[in-house]
Amino acid sequence: MIVYNITVIGDMMIFFEALTEALALIFSGDAEIYGIMLLSLRVSGTATFLAACCGIPLGMFLGIRVYIGRRIVNNLVNTFMGLPPVVIGLFVFLALSRSGPMGFLSLLYTPTAMIIAQWILATPIITGITMAAVRSVQNKYRDTALSLGATESQLWFTILKEARISILAGICVAFGQAISEVGAIMIVGGNIRFSTRAMTTAIVLQTRMGIFGLAIALGIILITLAFLVNLIFTTLQEGVEVIR
Repeated sequence: MIVYNITVIGDMMIFFEALTEALALIFSGDAEIYGIMLLSLRVSGTATFLAACCGIPLGMFLGIRVYIGRRIVNNLVNTFMGLPPVVIGLFVFLALSRSGPMGFLSLLYTPTAMIIAQWILATPIITGITMAAVRSVQNKYRDTALSLGATESQLWFTILKEARISILAGICVAFGQAISEVGAIMIVGGNIRFSTRAMTTAIVLQTRMGIFGLAIALGIILITLAFLVNLIFTTLQEGVEVIR
């Protein structure tokens, strides 16, 4: 019992020491920590933006149009929404490696490769949520808009406007998935210090090395960013509801 209590006290001391170190690193403006944070934001933000540019039009098209094989397409989109990140990382790695079809671009182990991997990860999420949102809205507004003489482009704009809250939620989910992802960006980025080391990959590495202060600091920053993203979404959602 005495040995157990000493062990517990020792573990708690290690935790509080690491937490103190983490807070000191955050508030001291440590260059490495904030460099890692900015890289993560740049990679995930760019990937999410590109995913939105592709996923929203594609989701609207799949949600509005009636076509043969619609059920199969739905299953494919839902499957890709849950695709394991390491699988995405593997295929991007093979495509960008020297012997791959895109090897001549020399993008492997660069932030661009990380953006590509996260873009592939985020696009199906935005596509699937947009598709579902558009289908739920168009059943309510499609016939009314067409009966009032709305053109095809006006119909699309009306549906997009009514489904914007759900689409915005999809973008937030995709960003959260991208910035918290580990496997794909570690495979294609290589977790290179001062170059391709993101918050999640740095947390994994520092934890393995027993450097808990830096790992906890990055964990706190990551949780704070997730909270801020959700806060922004909630604020925008409430603003839209007020306008309605």
